[in-house]
Amino acid sequence: MAYNKRDMSLFNASSCHGNGVFTSPVEWRSIESHIVCFFFFLIKSEMSSMNRKIIHTLAESISKQVDHFSKTEVECLIREFNLLLGEPVSTGRTVSGLDKERFRSILHNNFGLTDDMIMDLVFRTFDKDNDSFVSVKEWIEGLSIFLRGTLEEKIKYCFQVYDLNGDHYISREEMFHMLKNSLIRQPTEEDPDEGIKDLVEITLKRMDHDHDGRLSFADFEKAVKDENLLLEAFGTCLPDIMSADAFELRVFQEPAEL
Repeated sequence: MAYNKRDMSLFNASSCHGNGVFTSPVEWRSIESHIVCFFFFLIKSEMSSMNRKIIHTLAESISKQVDHFSKTEVECLIREFNLLLGEPVSTGRTVSGLDKERFRSILHNNFGLTDDMIMDLVFRTFDKDNDSFVSVKEWIEGLSIFLRGTLEEKIKYCFQVYDLNGDHYISREEMFHMLKNSLIRQPTEEDPDEGIKDLVEITLKRMDHDHDGRLSFADFEKAVKDENLLLEAFGTCLPDIMSADAFELRVFQEPAEL
């Protein structure tokens, strides 16, 4: 049914407050605006309630599978993941995770890591299913070792980071590439590669207990347990204590928005 101008003027004139005073078109638009805002508030509140339920259920599940974090801390880490991802975790999404570029930015901004090659290797270590995204579960599993892992867990983690081709050994070539990438070159050095090769040989002499010219996990584990400083021998892949404490203080103690 179409309305003409006269019909609309009658409609505006018939709009009134509860006390019988008719509203003007301007007043009516103001009332409409308040009604719309009220409904948006209700929708947002309902969505927040749904998000809280999703986070609670997810935290319940993950906290049973991950060491070192309480259920409340897992909830905080899920909220932090949502903030970093830019959208809530949803079971209906095909992919819900941090890509390599965003993950590298997190490592740099929150934990002070600077070596691009090592950060990419840390990403690979977190990304257990190799789908090129770190999911919320992989994020929490990785952080449990990254932040609070035992020495044994960190030894396994670092070895996995340094095993570039995944053959369960750290070869001379892999050591060379990682050390070349992480060491600061001096402009006066005529052949810096020779210095790195010498360092590789010194490292092998110190850590290669079975003398086969490469490091097995057993070699790496024994060397690190004998001297803990060798844990990150081929590049920084763990946060320092100050960065880790600052992250935990912010994420676990500050109230987080959903």
